[in-house]
Amino acid sequence: MTILTQHRDSRSNPDSLTRDALTVLQPGFTGTTAPDWLLRRLGEGLSSVGLFGRNIASPEQLAALTARLRAERDDVLVAIDEEGGDVTRLEVRTGSSFPGNLALGTVDDPALTRAVAHELGRRLAACGVNLNWAPSGDVNSDPDNPVIGVRSFGADPALVARHTAAYVEGLQAAGVAACTKHFPGHGDTAVDSHHDLPRIDADLATLHARELVPFRAAVTAGTKAVMSAHILLPALDAALPATLSPLALHGLLRAPVTAGGLGFDGLIVTDGMEMRAIAGTYGIERGSVMAIAAGADAICVGGGLADEETVLRLRDALVAAVRGGELPEERLADAAERVRALAGWTSSAARPDPSASDPDVGLVAARRALRITRSGVGYEAAPAGPVYVAAFTPVANIAVGDETPWGVGAELARLRPGTLTETYGPESAGAEAVLAAAGERRIVAVVRDVHRHPWMARALGTLLAARPDTVVVEMGLNEAPPSGALHIATHGAARVCGIAAAEAIAGD
Repeated sequence: MTILTQHRDSRSNPDSLTRDALTVLQPGFTGTTAPDWLLRRLGEGLSSVGLFGRNIASPEQLAALTARLRAERDDVLVAIDEEGGDVTRLEVRTGSSFPGNLALGTVDDPALTRAVAHELGRRLAACGVNLNWAPSGDVNSDPDNPVIGVRSFGADPALVARHTAAYVEGLQAAGVAACTKHFPGHGDTAVDSHHDLPRIDADLATLHARELVPFRAAVTAGTKAVMSAHILLPALDAALPATLSPLALHGLLRAPVTAGGLGFDGLIVTDGMEMRAIAGTYGIERGSVMAIAAGADAICVGGGLADEETVLRLRDALVAAVRGGELPEERLADAAERVRALAGWTSSAARPDPSASDPDVGLVAARRALRITRSGVGYEAAPAGPVYVAAFTPVANIAVGDETPWGVGAELARLRPGTLTETYGPESAGAEAVLAAAGERRIVAVVRDVHRHPWMARALGTLLAARPDTVVVEMGLNEAPPSGALHIATHGAARVCGIAAAEAIAGD
């Protein structure tokens, strides 16, 4: 495929082909105000904008930003990756007010999941956001998965399905379109698609019985969008990852139910095209052309590449592919029309009554998600004074990021003044250092996916041998056996999960 390396400036009067090429893009940008180039391209046909943590300083600033975008184009789709829990953009600097999917799946109350999603949607809508790249409908069948984990409702397909449907219903009742991801399911991968191309060697029967169950439920619940995954499933397509596969997008997701498909007729959005699974194999220009040809309708880009040049490169690649006969013009026009149709839905969707907000629903859910185990050894009562919090911190995956605070230290410091907190990583996780720093204080060891990190498990084991009265807080997957005098599993590391755990430790 020949990709144009020089872009044409089409500011004056872009033709319908160029407008359609802009319409299918969902780019990001840097800064907390809309740059001139973005506003100009909205006037030329760009229909969507993606927001990330770097674009958000406060709800008021975000509302002003989205109002400025709508002053240029009143039906613009403003998208965000706001899962709640560990993956938050609205509260990237403080931690989320909502627990993530695993906590909700642990409670297993679909009405609660629906209420959490509705309140999250209400807050997004109040800020002018109308498309959420959530929920994750992935079945976390591999507990060693490096990218999904607590972002999944769980490992049982039926449980994941009922909560995915409830989340879609709650979010869209607030006037925000849901984008269920990562089709056809990212939960059985050993590789993060941000870094490389994952491969799932499940057969088609397993795919239908496990991965696809939540996506069928999401389609039935009316999800307005589905996000494709950059994963290779040889049983479905031996050559192409799902994002680029006509067999996956057109032949499975779009195909009628009577033909064994999901019968989805909404918007198909790609995962970020600059992720290495695509960019490192096909390049973003060629990958974007292949994705649209395969059946995708919107190209997500901007998590890493967030400038005008990227938008122009992709626009021109799509135009060149049509003019060169490699991408049917009708397919591009159909994709653009699906984008416009979703924009029309968001423009007319009913907005919730602000007085019907439920600001405490996230904390209620986080408290209900706690699973507490007492060993009876060394923990007769809550600590009366300050404690020492040792936070064993692994490297965060890209979806979560390392800028969002997590843990229980800040909240315990509020409840038990004088509490100290120190962070320990793979190079500094010696139990001796923790013991020396803690002195006579009760130790609270905070871990995250201890079953995945041998260095963390070793340090925790040595610490517990020396101080059996240690409190252990697991804020990732609760796969390892309970340990410590008091073991608290929060099923996620959102701020509200930390608050709930701190309350339990302090006896409040």
